[in-house]
Amino acid sequence: MEQLKDVLAAVGPKLRDLRKQRGVTLADLSRTTGISESTLSRLESGSRRPNLELLLPLAHAYGVPLDELVGAPRTGDPRVHLRPVHRLGMTFVPLTRRAGGMQAYKLVIPPDRDKAEPDLKTHEGYEWLYVLEGRLRLLLDGRDLLLKPGEVAEFDTHVPHWLGSADARPVELLVLFGPQGERAHLRARPA
Repeated sequence: MEQLKDVLAAVGPKLRDLRKQRGVTLADLSRTTGISESTLSRLESGSRRPNLELLLPLAHAYGVPLDELVGAPRTGDPRVHLRPVHRLGMTFVPLTRRAGGMQAYKLVIPPDRDKAEPDLKTHEGYEWLYVLEGRLRLLLDGRDLLLKPGEVAEFDTHVPHWLGSADARPVELLVLFGPQGERAHLRARPA
């Protein structure tokens, strides 16, 4: 029973450390999880005992396994179980599990994505990409760029852009996406 008390006592400081590492406020976390700020504060200080009803939304918000929050012993299985997301005709494989900040994805774009005229989009953030396989067509604010394996591009996502396969094969990318200002400082050259 003493071991259980020790494990539960360690949860609050872990929650506080995770939140501070991610630069998230109690108010932000409250909006994300639906847990009141006061409850979150009491959890972090140790004056509220954690339970599954509180820990599950927190694990989801931080993008970490529940056992990481409670300090469960390692199972010995080092594999990361990736869950692909299919969106906008592309497959995104998340490579990071933290909320906010820089995110890493493997992106697979099929050759037949958007056969019609490409629709350039803008959104918040900054993007860095590295072509792993295939040839990438990057439309970026009036420029038509061709990137081959090993080439890199970075751009402010407020600039109208579109990504697609340059030929009849899929293209695979490593993509880092983050809030405005987080940059890798590498540039692509026009094709």
